[in-house]
Amino acid sequence: HHRGVHYVYCLTIYHQYVTPLKEVLIIMLLCRDTGLHYDRYLREVIDFLEKDQHFREKLHNTDMEDIKQGKLAKELDFVSHHVRTKLDELKRQEVNRLRTLIKAKQDLEGGNDIAVDHQALLKQFEYLNHMNPHTFEVDDLDRLIKSATNDLENYDKERHDEFKKYEMMKEHDRREHLKTLDEDERKKEEEHYEEMRKKHADHPKVNHPGSHNQLKEVWEEADGLDPEDFDPKTFFNLHDTNGDGFFDEQELEALFTKELEKMYDPTNEEDDMVEMEEERLRMREHVMNEVDSNKDRLVSLDEFLVATKKKEFLEPDSWETLEQNQAYTDEEMREFEEHLAQQEQDLNLKAVDLQKQRDELERQQEQLNAQKVELQQAVEHMERLKSQKVEPPPEVHVEGNAFPEIHAVENQLHLEQPAPEAPQDTLQEHHEQQNEVLAQHGLPQTHQDLPPGHQEAAQGQHNLP
Repeated sequence: HHRGVHYVYCLTIYHQYVTPLKEVLIIMLLCRDTGLHYDRYLREVIDFLEKDQHFREKLHNTDMEDIKQGKLAKELDFVSHHVRTKLDELKRQEVNRLRTLIKAKQDLEGGNDIAVDHQALLKQFEYLNHMNPHTFEVDDLDRLIKSATNDLENYDKERHDEFKKYEMMKEHDRREHLKTLDEDERKKEEEHYEEMRKKHADHPKVNHPGSHNQLKEVWEEADGLDPEDFDPKTFFNLHDTNGDGFFDEQELEALFTKELEKMYDPTNEEDDMVEMEEERLRMREHVMNEVDSNKDRLVSLDEFLVATKKKEFLEPDSWETLEQNQAYTDEEMREFEEHLAQQEQDLNLKAVDLQKQRDELERQQEQLNAQKVELQQAVEHMERLKSQKVEPPPEVHVEGNAFPEIHAVENQLHLEQPAPEAPQDTLQEHHEQQNEVLAQHGLPQTHQDLPPGHQEAAQGQHNLP
């Protein structure tokens, strides 16, 4: 907020700026966020070490080189028992946190049939000795200091890489958008793009960061002092906001706000605030390289005064801004787009595979639904059968002459039987008479063509009740 600018990109948030190790150790109680994944653990450890008077005195009297070499870590043996006990507890909590996160990551990657990189997972334990998860020892403090030093030193490089990707993606999106336009629209879009570039480049002269002109402008416009009375030592004391006798990286970056405001305005379409923060980072790195002689990521008063006497301070070269220095090369852009194309191709293949899996699942679901319907119908059918009680047919009791017509026919046929010795013609006539009688009562007729000896059997068939 003290810079009076808007931050629109996560890497530009104030509390994520690189903090020098000594500043981390001394001013950790101010709750600065280093951006490290073990930031909370780091802050809590330093917080409790600060409560021990012996360690606090050693911390303030130890230079950066001794801290890096681990001399400060050896002072852990002299802190109070209460502090050591609390540090043991903090370490156990941190080990459990890491183990939980790593287990979750293993489950996630293993579930996707992706080989788990165990070395990469264990690398997260480098800032503490996980082989001893119970007590906080000298080795743990030494690891913590060295890991924080290394990680913070690499933080600027990571920011530059992120910015380069951001710029290449912005250009890639612009090119892809042009492909969707017709010739007239494309021409108008290109003209607008060039107009915005020229408008952004049309700004007042930018002073070389850390030069006499640049600092004198801050002295006059920000501090409201007479430019003829510019004094480097007074200037240093005015802008050493925490009063520790050093310019840290944040205090240096604050000095460049006036220069950045010449080039960037959040309300202008042509000005990109992400680019503004990258420009701020470039300015701070340049001054650090020129002034920080012992490379401790801090500018002492002596280093600052020495720098103000150099020729480069009074007669600096012109400062080349971002629009004069493209963040990426043509080759990097080509490789970036090839990588994006490969990613898109992989995603398309995965999409096709997922669609096939979805179709197969839908087919299986349809089969299951059909089987479910058939099973339901079978169950309903069984229920109907169970609900219906099938009774056997009633027995038939014949009392008296239940079939009077059949008996009447039998009697008539019996009375009309010819004598056994009757001639063949007579027998033939007799059969015809029987058939006539049977026909009158709707009964089957006798077979006249039966061979001798079978006629009685055939006639007996008509005597069935």
